[in-house]
Parts: sequence; C-alpha cells; structure tokens
Amino acid sequence: MARLLHAALAGALGLAGTAGAQQNDGTDVRIAAHVYKPARVAATPARISGLQVAKGFSVSVFAEGLQNPRMLAVAPDGTVYVSRREQGDVLMFKDADRDGRADGAPMAVLHRPGAHGLAIRDGRLYVATSREVFVAPIQADGTLGTAEMIIGDLPDTGQHPNRTLAFGPDGMLYISAGSTCNACNEANPESAALLRASPDGRSRTIFATGLRNTIGFDWHPQTGELWGLDHGIDYLGDDEQPEELNRIELGKRYGWPHVWGEGGLNPQSTPPGGLTKAQWKAISTPMALGYTAHAAPMQMLFYTGQAFPADYSGDAFAAMRGSWNRKPASGYEVVRIVFRDGQPQRIEPFVSGFLSRDGRTHFARPVGLAIAQDGALLMSDDGNGVIYRIAYAGRERSAVERAAPPAGAMQAQAARGVGVPLALARPETRTDGTLQVTSPAFGNGSPIPPRHSEYADGVSFPLAWTAVPQARSYVIVMEDPDARPITPFVHWVAWNIPAGTTSLPEGLHEIERLTAPDGLMQGWTSRGSPGYFGPRPPVGDPPHHYHVQVLALDRELDLPAGSDRDAVLAAARGHVLAKGELVGTYAQSIDPPR
Repeated sequence: MARLLHAALAGALGLAGTAGAQQNDGTDVRIAAHVYKPARVAATPARISGLQVAKGFSVSVFAEGLQNPRMLAVAPDGTVYVSRREQGDVLMFKDADRDGRADGAPMAVLHRPGAHGLAIRDGRLYVATSREVFVAPIQADGTLGTAEMIIGDLPDTGQHPNRTLAFGPDGMLYISAGSTCNACNEANPESAALLRASPDGRSRTIFATGLRNTIGFDWHPQTGELWGLDHGIDYLGDDEQPEELNRIELGKRYGWPHVWGEGGLNPQSTPPGGLTKAQWKAISTPMALGYTAHAAPMQMLFYTGQAFPADYSGDAFAAMRGSWNRKPASGYEVVRIVFRDGQPQRIEPFVSGFLSRDGRTHFARPVGLAIAQDGALLMSDDGNGVIYRIAYAGRERSAVERAAPPAGAMQAQAARGVGVPLALARPETRTDGTLQVTSPAFGNGSPIPPRHSEYADGVSFPLAWTAVPQARSYVIVMEDPDARPITPFVHWVAWNIPAGTTSLPEGLHEIERLTAPDGLMQGWTSRGSPGYFGPRPPVGDPPHHYHVQVLALDRELDLPAGSDRDAVLAAARGHVLAKGELVGTYAQSIDPPR
C-alpha cells in the first residue's frame, strides 16, 4: 500500500506544474479502509490469566469497577491518581499494605469536566482538561487543596480533545494539543503541537509542530532527550500510516498533515500558500521508528524503577488503546520500546491478549501507564474500568538507581538564538546604506495600538519603507529585547518580499508562504509559529520595545519554508544594501479574562 501511495502521488505531483496548482494536481488514489470495532466482553479472571506477558512477569488487578480511567500519575509517597474524562474527575488510590491492590474504594479528589492529563511536581497535582490546566496542592493524606486554573486558553478541540501533561527535566510544563481533524491545515498553530509552558502557566510557546496527536511522551533517563508516539492519519488503508515514534526537538516539524512516516505523502491534503508537498517534506523530520498502523498509542514512559531486570533500564513502555480503522484490529496491548545507547531499536509486544476470539472481541483498551512506588507498572483500561498491575516475579532486579533525566539536552535547545544582539546590530547585516521604515498605525517610539497585540486582534500592522535602488528583495525581522527569558523574542520574520513591494497592508496571513505579495516567505517566531506574532508582554511589565527592522538585499534568499531568524540573517550576510528600523512600544496593564 505504501508503494502504491508513493507511486500515485509522485505522478500526481509531477502534474502539478506550479506550486499554486496543488489543489487540482491530478491526484487519483484508491484506498480501501475499514471501520472495525471488536465487541467488548467482561474482564473475567480466566481472560486475565490468559494474557501473554514477557517471561517472569505477571498481571493482576490493582483496582476495578472504575468505568473510564484514563491517565495515571503516582506521587512520591505511592498515592495513585487517575483521571476519568467521561466522569470528569480525578480519583485517588492508596495501597498502604503494599499487597499490590488498592485499599478499598477510590476517593474523588477533583471534579473538572473532561479531566484528562495529569502531572505531579513539587507537591502539586496538575490536571489538564480540553481547554484548561489546573493545579492543586497535594495534602498530607493525598487529597487536594483548592485547585487554581493557570491556563484557560488552550486551542479549541475537535477530533483530538485529550490534552496530556508532563514536566521536563528543564522544569518546564509540556502540554500536548492534538489536531482538530484527521488531516487539515490548522488555523491555530498551537493545534497538532507540543507546547512548552512555565509552571505558573503565564508564558507559553510552541515546542514542536506537525504532531497529529502525541498523547504519550517522555524523556530518556540517560540522555534527557524527548521522545513521543504520534497517532497516524486515518483512512490511508489498513496498513498505513504507521504509528510514529519521534525524537521531538525544539522548532522541528513532524510532517502532519501532508507527510507521514519516513516520507509518505498524504493524498487527502494540500499545503497552504502554494507550497508543494515536496517542500513540506523537505522541512519535516521523519519518524525514528514505526509501529502497526492504527494501534493508537496513549501514555508512554521510560522505565525508571528498580523492580524489573536490568535489561529494561532505559527502555520505554506505551499503552496501545486499539484501532477502529483497521481489520484485523491492532493495538489492545502494552508495548516495549527497546533502546540501546539512547537510540530506539525496535517496538515489541510486552503485554498482549486483550483481544480475544481472533480479534472479534476485547476486554481492555489500554490507556494510562505509571510506575508504582514498588517498581511495578500500572496500566489503566477505559473499556472495562480496570487498573492492572504488571509485576516482575523473578529474582533479577535492576541495580540502576532512579534519577531524573539530565536537563542538558532541553536546556541546550532552549538556549539557541537567545542572548544575541538585535538583527541590525549583528555582523550579518553590516552595511552603510539606510532606509526609512514607517507605519500608519504608530510613530517611531510610540505605542503600538492594542489591536496589533496578542491581547486583542493579534493582526500585523501596516508597514512601509523607502525603496532602495538595485534591491532584489526585502527582509523584515521584528524583535523584543525586553522579553524574558527568551531575549530577544522574535515576533516576525519575513523574506523574499518582492523588490517592487515597499509596503504591506494590515493583517497578513500567518502562514509560511503568501500569495499576496506572491512569494513572500514567513519564518519561525520565538513563539514557534510562522508569520506575525503580536506583542504579548507580561501584564504589569513596563513598556516593551519592538524593533521592526527592514533589510534591502541584492538577491532573493534560497531558504526552506519556515526558516528562523538566524537562518535568514546568515543567508543575508554580504547581500545587505540598506537597513532601517521602526520602534514601537507596548504594555498591558489589565489581565484579560481567560
């Protein structure tokens, strides 16, 4: 099927002729797909005893009768928390006698509609719903104090409303926001992305994009690198696309919605702004490993306990909830992702057998995973309402001490492009030529109108500059040197503005390539999105200064879509004919409602 799709699309793309012809490119691909949902049956002792698990391991019931348990989190004292999206609450369990089974009935410790993602840090429980993140102190008995909403404006939901949370080794809160659709060009750049926020929720950027629905992600305990499992596109066929294991890095794009796997092209979609799928592929990072299509990866974690054999140290586990878009059904299992020297080698079944009667029935849909205080692996099932305990009964135990992943990898990524001079002060832009930059919206040194800030409309302001003889193109770089901790914060990068264009209207489209002016390219901001990102200083800060810098070049720049400020300036070195700037200010005194 993969070869058929590649061949058909190669021919279709060859017919496109020009970048702007993508919508009518002659694509003609026949795809056979299934909607197949195995019937649910009871999780009886006989069925549980028939599960296939790695040698030396056993599976038992930790808790049952829970309806729809989803994400799991375990506090340092061993208290277990589980979210229930359908019931809109968080349950707490204790195992004081350490017999591997919850002590009595669970206690509901928080009620929030759509509660899903969980994370614990510094004695507090963080809970994500589809649009909000709440945090509450964990009391001595495991119950929660008053919950405070710290984020209330996560992107709107759609097909993938289940937000998940995890704290990175850098102390930042990472939030996965799935796509609103199967395969579309999202209007909100925070959709189909991994977000990075401060623990108080007051600042937030986009860490990586092109991630259709990465519910499960975690950091390798030895390298500190971030890995995640992404859900593949539906309706590409029973065997496409594979579920993707990605090494997720700051500023990278992972293909969706136009590219999948190691470079497959999606026949359903059309990139925005006249970009070709070949161009989209060139700026996308391929998967590290693939797994059976439509297996539906959920919570993922690296094993950091000491109760499993040493061979499991540094490996990851993932719950595969199970397909509805494939026959035979896939998923309905827990898999092991084998790593060696920090690199993934293969994905293999670890606990299977939740599918029965040759895949016609099932008695569990694995969702949540967590490491219990004693090192056992807990797995939640939102089909029959069970939390399972997967324990090792053999004699060998890991001697590796549990430790937090090193922060170096994440800190190094976050430090790129920070602490550098403004664009006009960098050697890449050296020139004796000058030009004048103006805006009808504000004067030099004057406040930028609120409608151009992210607290209001967030639309770009009109801009003009004086023409420079011999100029072949113009570049815009807008930076805020007063921002913290990202200094300077890049708010706008644009290049290949046509030589005959010396003004831009208000409200430019926030995509990688524009068709008016045709060919204008827009790069990555410090927010992690293309196009203009308006002022958004913290409420109460003194006015920030926004330097709108324009360069006249003697050439156009041959750069991939979505390039960042540093790539643009590096390409411009030695080609700058003139430069100038307009400085606006902005301050926000009132915290807008969330």
